[in-house]
Amino acid sequence: MYSLGLVSHLAFALLCVGLVACEPGDGRSVWRRMSSLNSLNETQLFLYDTFPQDFLWGAGTAAFQTEGAWDQDGKGPSIWDHFTHSQHIRFGNVTADSSSDSYTLWHNDLAALQHLGVQTYGFSISWPRLFPNGTVGAANKKGLEFYNRLIDSLKKVNIEPIVTLYHWDLPLALQLKNGGWKSESLVEIFNDYAAFCFQTFGDRVKYWVTIHNPYLIAWHGYGTGMHAPGETGNSEAVFAVVHNLIKAHANAWHTYDKHFRKLQGGFVSIALGSHWIVPGKGDMNPVNVERCQQSMEAVLGWFAAPIYGNGDYPAVLKNKSHGLIPFFTEDEKKHISGTADFFAFSFGPNNFRSALAKSGQQASLNMRQALNWIKLEYNKPRILIVETGWFTDHKVTTEDTTAIYLMKKFINQVLQAIKHDGVDVFGYTAWSLVDGFEWQYAYNSRRGLFYVDMNSKEKTRIPKTSALFYKQIIKDRGFPGREINQPIRGQFPCDFQWGVSDSTLQVHLTPSSPQFTDPNLYLWNITGDGGLHKISDVKLKTRSAQCTAFSAIRNHLHLVRKLKVDHYRFGLNWSLILPNGDLSAINTEALTYYRCVITELRKHNIKSLVTLYHPTHHHHLGLPVSLHSAGGWLNRSTAHAFRDYADLCFKELGEWVGLWITVNEPNRLSHAYNASSSDTYTAGHNLMMAHAMAWQLYDKHYRVRQHGLVSLSLHADWAEPANPYLPSHAAAVQRFLQFELAWFLEPIFRTGDYPTAMHHYLREKNIEGLSQSTLPHFTDKEKKIIRGAADFVALNHFTTHLVIHQRQNGSRYEHDRNGNLMSDITWPSSPLGLSVVPWGIRRVLNWVKANYGNVALYITANGVDDRSYTDELRTFYIRHYIEEVLKAHQQDNVNIKGYYIWKLQDTHVPQFGLFSSHYYKSSSKASVQFYSQLVTSNGFPSEKQVRSCEDEDKQKNCLLCAMILERKPLLFFGVCLLIIVALCISVLLIYQRKRRKPY
Repeated sequence: MYSLGLVSHLAFALLCVGLVACEPGDGRSVWRRMSSLNSLNETQLFLYDTFPQDFLWGAGTAAFQTEGAWDQDGKGPSIWDHFTHSQHIRFGNVTADSSSDSYTLWHNDLAALQHLGVQTYGFSISWPRLFPNGTVGAANKKGLEFYNRLIDSLKKVNIEPIVTLYHWDLPLALQLKNGGWKSESLVEIFNDYAAFCFQTFGDRVKYWVTIHNPYLIAWHGYGTGMHAPGETGNSEAVFAVVHNLIKAHANAWHTYDKHFRKLQGGFVSIALGSHWIVPGKGDMNPVNVERCQQSMEAVLGWFAAPIYGNGDYPAVLKNKSHGLIPFFTEDEKKHISGTADFFAFSFGPNNFRSALAKSGQQASLNMRQALNWIKLEYNKPRILIVETGWFTDHKVTTEDTTAIYLMKKFINQVLQAIKHDGVDVFGYTAWSLVDGFEWQYAYNSRRGLFYVDMNSKEKTRIPKTSALFYKQIIKDRGFPGREINQPIRGQFPCDFQWGVSDSTLQVHLTPSSPQFTDPNLYLWNITGDGGLHKISDVKLKTRSAQCTAFSAIRNHLHLVRKLKVDHYRFGLNWSLILPNGDLSAINTEALTYYRCVITELRKHNIKSLVTLYHPTHHHHLGLPVSLHSAGGWLNRSTAHAFRDYADLCFKELGEWVGLWITVNEPNRLSHAYNASSSDTYTAGHNLMMAHAMAWQLYDKHYRVRQHGLVSLSLHADWAEPANPYLPSHAAAVQRFLQFELAWFLEPIFRTGDYPTAMHHYLREKNIEGLSQSTLPHFTDKEKKIIRGAADFVALNHFTTHLVIHQRQNGSRYEHDRNGNLMSDITWPSSPLGLSVVPWGIRRVLNWVKANYGNVALYITANGVDDRSYTDELRTFYIRHYIEEVLKAHQQDNVNIKGYYIWKLQDTHVPQFGLFSSHYYKSSSKASVQFYSQLVTSNGFPSEKQVRSCEDEDKQKNCLLCAMILERKPLLFFGVCLLIIVALCISVLLIYQRKRRKPY
């Protein structure tokens, strides 16, 4: 009979999606500000800074979750003891009877706290451990001794206790006799219990929390039945429970304020919990903002509005409760309002995910916004974060990598709220100190900083990697500014190449004028209609198209010139130039077109970096059909066909090309052959041989005449250990770099063979029976061909990954590395999910230098996708990545020769292009102006350092002028003397000729 009422009334209490008149609250401005803020604004980026000196770092636990000893030393049963004992199936036949046994092993918890270096420890008192029947009388001696001992020990090591009076473990007797929190009698019973605790422990406790997250007590205890006492179906009961919890808290606060504050000087609050809530599709229109505001009021505001506001419930709740919500009298409102000395905030796992989804809203992990909402709604209270953390799977022991990044995100958001927004947060409590019984999830989830094996007798506290991370945060007081985050001023050398990269350049052979293709003669306007009229029987001779006749080339050149670059990288279409895959059919028109592109660029002082083969993952991987049908790069004959193709291109175009790339990203193309690792490594082997044969060909037959340089370009994203505290993750990074980069760099730039590390990794996996992968074999002749077969290192770099060690079984390339990739959630990212990590490009440049010497390096592609009209992400990306390249040059002495941005133009929808596609009129994006200015400035010069390369050239040319001016008299005398000598010699010669002439 109550189910319909529960749905209609309590669903709104959580979601509050109807539009009704609400009391004005400044919290709405948080969503409005979110809609106008750019995620790349300095105030939104990860903040490298430190917390105030007096900031309180802590960890917390709850009695029922961790104490165990459920029936020892006189403790009475709680509603949670009864709930878990009577609901065996729900909890998988496990209980919290012993849990992590903090009642016995409290000294181990104390050692864990000291290991972290925290200043506070938040714990709850087990009400039935002090008073087994719930009512205050003679306290249980053993329980009293336990809490006195714990508090004294904490004070002795300078750890401030933050004590919660009630964290959900109500004495069972009060539930059975009184009906639990549905009964108003508990208000006074709780006040007596609170007064006893204030009197007994208050001389050593500065911070008190009366009740932890009362919303979940009411909602899950009496609404959904997920929590003890497990009641469902009575919406009126839920509202009554909330009413009694608020009054119980207010009475306890007044008791402390009246009887204990003056003597003890402590502070009392109530821990309120919520997530931040946003519209499901991110649309911050006024309707959605209002709905989100109402949802926050219905969850956090249900308790916060009476306590921090006017003593009454939010209007939105009263208007929608249909009379079910109790009323406070005017005296009660005055009694409740202002009954908190600070705002105790719990920001934990999502307890109302399903209901939010139905409302078109979603919970967000943005603690900063929630803190700002509290600040604006409740008049800038001092905030103590008494709970924050996240679940990990029960199978995760000490290597809780994901928890590190969630903690990093949360703590940095708190720092941002303090530094950027002026939110008064004075403490942070990581939850929880040790693994325990996770309420409705039992032992299926873990939240501890310290791992506890619940099946062991010892229950040793073993620090997880998140504990090590938190310890470092506490030691550093946050995130001190690092060098990697600092901008740099300076310029690149004058011979530094600035370029733009493109994929395969499409050939458009249609000339712009009909005179090249139409032999007819026309008369204009002979009938007065302004039209052209063809004259029959008259045919004119057409002429071959000139380079300037191709409008596509003119349009392309126009875009390139806008960027002020001196180099343009593009790819040739192998399958178009050699349709049959061999020299039996040569598309001379295509070659002519590419020659026109190159020569027209040169007219404007733009040189070409030409890629012979730029694979695509469609259209036969960019191969001629016959080669693809014959196995593609699994067939060695493709490498020989590529050599012939390269020979043709060198011969036809090499006169005008100074830089060549044979194959673009062979280390990624080989992944297309993924039926097995054998296919992947075979394809890579043949690609390497194709490149080496082309390089040898150029070196032998063309270099002396053409003076060009040849290499291949590798996909070169950087990698970092996902978990910096695990050697296995550091080793996984080395494997990643070996299999991604050294796979091709080692044979070419060092040994002529594959990296020893790759051989070693694969041999180990073979022995363990986890893989049958083997690398192909280079003959001695092949090693000689490959070794040294590149004139520079060309890298395409886009992002940085985090690498997790994970042993994998299977004979596939991706399994051989024993690793998975993830991203840091605090890194900005693009619509396609590319993490924007500028310092990664500097690290990959230094890695190449460290492993292969001071070889010449070119960044041949670097860019990000950006779908916005403002192009702010791409501009941010360009600036910060090039700053890191400059640092590599100036501070690390990396021999970096050029930088090419990826890419010139979008193909269809807005993505990587600096210019929109021709479907959108090839319009310039905002980053075009920024990049062209950067190119013109040759970097980031300070006002005092501006150096023009043109002025430098003029200065070199004028050295002779200066010398002439300095020695002008001497030079003048020398010239005059030279003229006189020349005249004398001329006169003598004429005289001699006249003497010999016969008369």
